[in-house]
Amino acid sequence: MSFADILRQVDSEGARKMASKVPEWQDVEGLSFPTKLCTEQCSSSETARYKAGVALREYGRISGVPDAGKKPYLADLTGGLGVDSWAFSQVCEEVFYNEMDEILASGVRSNFGKLSADNITVHSNELVPGSLETILCGFKPDIIFLDPARRSDSGKKVFMVEDCRPDILTLRDELLACAPLVIVKLSPMADISLLARQLGDHVLGIHVVGSAGECKELLVIMDRDHHESYDITVHESESDFHFTPEEEDASSARLCEADRLAGKMLFEPGKALMKAGAYNLICERHGLSKLGRSTHLYVSEEIVGSLTGLGKWYRIESTDELNKRSMKETGKSHPRCEVTARNIPMSSDELRKRMGTTSGGDKHVFGVKCDLSGSNLLMVTTRLGNIRP
Repeated sequence: MSFADILRQVDSEGARKMASKVPEWQDVEGLSFPTKLCTEQCSSSETARYKAGVALREYGRISGVPDAGKKPYLADLTGGLGVDSWAFSQVCEEVFYNEMDEILASGVRSNFGKLSADNITVHSNELVPGSLETILCGFKPDIIFLDPARRSDSGKKVFMVEDCRPDILTLRDELLACAPLVIVKLSPMADISLLARQLGDHVLGIHVVGSAGECKELLVIMDRDHHESYDITVHESESDFHFTPEEEDASSARLCEADRLAGKMLFEPGKALMKAGAYNLICERHGLSKLGRSTHLYVSEEIVGSLTGLGKWYRIESTDELNKRSMKETGKSHPRCEVTARNIPMSSDELRKRMGTTSGGDKHVFGVKCDLSGSNLLMVTTRLGNIRP
């Protein structure tokens, strides 16, 4: 293949990935996707729009003029493919885009022109401690956004904040000196409580952002004038759950009886809600009970509307003690079903094999531990579809 052919192939693969991530760009001709890595690491338009909304709300809070039409000036210091900057440009007066890779920055400059994102200026400078004022070159941001690279020099994926580049821990004070608000996107693998301790009492909030049942990213909001505890927001599918770590620590969960489950609703939290650690608080707020202290499946008399975007709902059809007989009989009755094992001494794959089932259908069988009965249960449930919040 010629070099031109290779470039066209890279662009074609990137375009296919971007069509699913950012469908709004699909029909824009001439967009460039310089590397495979930049398309893999960029935000989706869904999560980018969420970040833009967070930035606008936080700016309204600190400026005292929410919804008054005043727009912030924002600096995106690790611009990448520019999906976040593009989303920010729709709610900001001006966006200062900076990307350390000059080739990537050049391609993105062309893309912004084709996307009519005329309020974005493109720059390419390396961000290191002591360089921020020089990089900004007179630009006075209300908000600074960063998405540090989560790969080491050898290409290995990393998730601890001190291993990402640029290192936010060494830059924190410099960033807050240049802007009253700093928003940092980090790996969903990062430990929330450790992040808050490392970044200090300027942490106002941490957003756990989910999409399609997966935890996609953590957003850390730092406020120059904030010196108290932080709160946590879980967001997915237009649903939100807000709480503080102190609320979760003070909460407790009611455990349910194993023989009174048929006909009730089962809630399986999505990964974003579980990442946030609100294991007991959702019970207290919504009248749910748990199958076990470490079995994070919840039972309710009815569907809780405010939780529908944050997990899946099922109707419990029947329960039985988990043993060889019940696995064999359930497998014969439901040869095509989804299978999940929770807090029992076997994996989901092993449970499926013992039942002799294949994936498919609208039934979902759970093998779970129930603390009050002290036994393991086999529950047959029916998935209740895409319930809107």
